[in-house]
Amino acid sequence: MSTRTSALDAVVFGVDIQSGDVRGDAPSYALAVYDGDDVTRDVVSHRKLRRLIDDEEPAIVATDNMYELAADKDQLIHFLGSLPSGTRLVQVTGAEQPEPLSRVAKRHGIPYGKDPMQEAEAAARLAAHNVGHEVSAFTDTTEVKVSRGRSTGSGGWSEDRYTRRIHGSVRKRAREVESELEDENLEYEKNVRESYGGYANAVFTVHGKPSEIPVSRNRSGDVRVEIERERRDGIEFKPLVKRRDHVIVGIDPGTTTAVAIVGLEGEVLDVWSSRTSDTAEVIEWIVERGRPIVVAADVTPMPETVEKFRRSFDAAGWTPRSDLPIDEKQHRTRDHPYDDDHQRDAMAAALYAIDAHEDQFERIADKLPPGLDRGEVTARVVAGEESVEAVLRDLSDDDDGGEEESTEHEPRELTAEEKRIKDLERQVERLQSHVERLEGRVEDRDERIDELETELSNARREERREVRKDREVSRLERKANRLERERDDAREEVETLEKKVERMKALWKLDHSNFSDVSAKKEGLVPVKIVEKFTKGAIREADEQYGIAAGDVVYVRDASGAGRSTAELLAEFEPRVILKEGGLSEIADEILFDAEIPVGPADDVAMQEVDELAVAREDDVEAVIDDWHERAKDRKRDRKAAMVDQLISEHRAGDNEV
Repeated sequence: MSTRTSALDAVVFGVDIQSGDVRGDAPSYALAVYDGDDVTRDVVSHRKLRRLIDDEEPAIVATDNMYELAADKDQLIHFLGSLPSGTRLVQVTGAEQPEPLSRVAKRHGIPYGKDPMQEAEAAARLAAHNVGHEVSAFTDTTEVKVSRGRSTGSGGWSEDRYTRRIHGSVRKRAREVESELEDENLEYEKNVRESYGGYANAVFTVHGKPSEIPVSRNRSGDVRVEIERERRDGIEFKPLVKRRDHVIVGIDPGTTTAVAIVGLEGEVLDVWSSRTSDTAEVIEWIVERGRPIVVAADVTPMPETVEKFRRSFDAAGWTPRSDLPIDEKQHRTRDHPYDDDHQRDAMAAALYAIDAHEDQFERIADKLPPGLDRGEVTARVVAGEESVEAVLRDLSDDDDGGEEESTEHEPRELTAEEKRIKDLERQVERLQSHVERLEGRVEDRDERIDELETELSNARREERREVRKDREVSRLERKANRLERERDDAREEVETLEKKVERMKALWKLDHSNFSDVSAKKEGLVPVKIVEKFTKGAIREADEQYGIAAGDVVYVRDASGAGRSTAELLAEFEPRVILKEGGLSEIADEILFDAEIPVGPADDVAMQEVDELAVAREDDVEAVIDDWHERAKDRKRDRKAAMVDQLISEHRAGDNEV
């Protein structure tokens, strides 16, 4: 654990099972509410615990075992999803393989007792001092879904209008959500499923937590808004503070400074080089990655720059007996990647230092009892020049000394062990004096660190301001591009409609009795109303669009399939003439003939169509009408002859019967 921990200013809940079992019906919990130095204790039910968490929204809910709050993984995920956005669940005893709470509390100097309330308080104090791992089942990505709040239904005269209204409401709410996200400068991806009249749904994948999103879950009328955090594949543990283990550091100084960090097992943890960094930046980079036990160089004697780093960390130094040859450094670092020769040299120095201390590290590890921090003991033995036994006695708080030496006996020569003890006592005095000096140096460094943290905070604040500014500029650019596209589309639509209006004006002039304003080119023309098919629906649609009046010339594109009622409907409009394409049924022909409405082939008339209307030459129309009248005379004559023949036949049949 880092030696520079600090208590939280916010409220921490420490929780432990008081009685019962979470898998049972009604478990009770010991609850310790830690707020600075003030601790409030209570025994609550599971339901009351959940209500207190929702009401007070503590920064941390701390426990020694997360499965005391949930019976299984699914319930645990549900519990994590129900926590307030600013509340974290922390397991203070570790991650997947937790330690006993008593051992963790002792290691960090936290009071501990076996009573559930004492364990709850210990968990709260540990979490307040940044001990433990945050338990998480969700990422920092949130899905906001805008969808229909009710079914569109089925059947009915107004179903289409009802569906359009719902989809229009979804589209309107989705645009509002998008505007709110952009106002907060949040990054998001949008996926829209368009449907009849608007949107069926719109899904926004937002890079942020629900607490950062200015949209709430609700359902109002036609629209429903749902908010759900993105689930991880499993449960993730994240330490509250980054652990700084003891490490071996290799440094290659010069115009380019390179540093390599190697663990006590010989694994290369990190390597870095820079031409512009000063001593403070190099030290900060090392501190973020571990606590050096040994600082090594690849040449002898140790360069003054490396020596300064060694003294800064009060670490042991290591140099080879002679400068390391390039081929040996290449061979020793062959299994590890590096960017330049400086990183290679720093890595080689650290690895050769590990090789030199390997036997010593193994002897220390063999003497350690289970549960003790190997790095801490190794650092005190290697860098502090203490014996393993002395360190173990100190860590186990074994203050029992041997029997006091009797002053009644005559002075005698000290044994080798007693001489060793005397030497160690003197060494302790020297170390204590050194510690005092180091403590003063630590205070100076803490002040410097505070200054650097303030500068870093200011730099980050400025960077966030620039990021927000860039996001705002990007949002406005996207909005400007969208408005320009809408403007261009509107201009094109206006141009198309203007052309259509001009054509409609020309036809309107033709469709009225006042031809004085019609140009000479239009004289001798007549407007024609177009009906797509000889059906009731097509006739009504044409009448709704541009009207069919008595005396109009009607053009039927497809005259086939007409029946009695269809012909009667068209005859009611009393058109001047009907121009047709295709064959006309006998019954329709009879109805129109009896109504004395001329019918003729459209091929005999030259027409020019303009959108839904057309114009034709007056002479051609008159010719069709005259032709029909000629044929009508013959048809009437034939009909009368047929009637006379029928009467004669009926009369003869009557005489024969007599």
